Amino acid sequence: MHVDGIPYRTVWLAPDEPGLVRIIDQRKLPFAFEIEDLRTVDAVAVAIRDMHVRGAGCIGATAAYGMVLAAMEASAAADFDSAIHQHAARLVETRPTAVNLRWAVERQLAAMAACDWAGEKIAAAERSARAIADEDADACRRIGEHGLNLIRQLAAAKALGEPVNVLTHCNAGWLAFVDHGSATAPIYAAHLAGVPIHVWVDETRPRNQGARLTAWELGQEGVAHTVIADNTGGHLMQRGLVDLVITGTDRTTYTGDVANKIGTYLKALAARDNGVPFYVALPSSSFDWEIADGLREIPIEERGSEEVSHLSGQAPESDVEVEVRLVPPGTRTANYAFDVTPSRLVTGLITERGICDANGAGIRAMFPERF
Repeated sequence: MHVDGIPYRTVWLAPDEPGLVRIIDQRKLPFAFEIEDLRTVDAVAVAIRDMHVRGAGCIGATAAYGMVLAAMEASAAADFDSAIHQHAARLVETRPTAVNLRWAVERQLAAMAACDWAGEKIAAAERSARAIADEDADACRRIGEHGLNLIRQLAAAKALGEPVNVLTHCNAGWLAFVDHGSATAPIYAAHLAGVPIHVWVDETRPRNQGARLTAWELGQEGVAHTVIADNTGGHLMQRGLVDLVITGTDRTTYTGDVANKIGTYLKALAARDNGVPFYVALPSSSFDWEIADGLREIPIEERGSEEVSHLSGQAPESDVEVEVRLVPPGTRTANYAFDVTPSRLVTGLITERGICDANGAGIRAMFPERF
């Protein structure tokens, strides 16, 4: 997608400097657009853990590129295989909920295992990392095509020129993937196709990824949007102001349970009560093909208390970003990063292959080779 009219991906290998991974530092958005250089596995691990990058697909692609650096570092070790597995474990442990991370690292290990010597392994890791990034972008593009058909159907029931109102939660935009995004891909496709569309953007506490990231990228693409407080969605649905909810997911079971940013479950409940379709958009790399019961089996990351107790933003009449305390000193806070929405509340899953029911039968029919 675009930043000031210039196309970007969220993560890439520097074309002119071997061993340099570049990312958009998402911590600085929307007040500053900065590219961060990552030269070591440790730097990649910190970037993932501390959310310089975030979002299922972007985490996976960043880890894949991190494994290229891991291969380069392991080539200097006495035992390449031992070193590369240590680096892999270091990356996997950074974020426990997003399944794309483990998937990408394991794919990189498999690519290198097929080679005999260090130079071949490094080259294989680089080819595989580029493939993972390209596949992620292409999958999201195709999610957009399938979701566009859904939005067109809703638009057909509207008065001429009246927009389809889509509600999002957190950021599942191009910043959360390599390009296009998952939940936003149908939105961008509709906008490019000339379908009138408006997006209700949940602020998404804590960290405010909706207010800071989704609003920024929608603005860059010229998509009409309005930022709302997290608790506003149900009110809008009761008054017929939401036609469709689309969220992303960090991990979805093969039975259709969805782990996503905390608060997603409440949006699904409100959508069900008000007859609003609730869709989840995801590439197949975000499925966990080993887990059936999301509520019991998906690990839920708990992050630092400061994300709840403090809030950062731009100071008045200044370019400086400041952090302020929201709660009384000494107050305990809890910071569960994700919740699980049961499959029964999900209208359907928008994948790169098409839209399917959010249950074992629907997913099996869409991805028969996985079973």
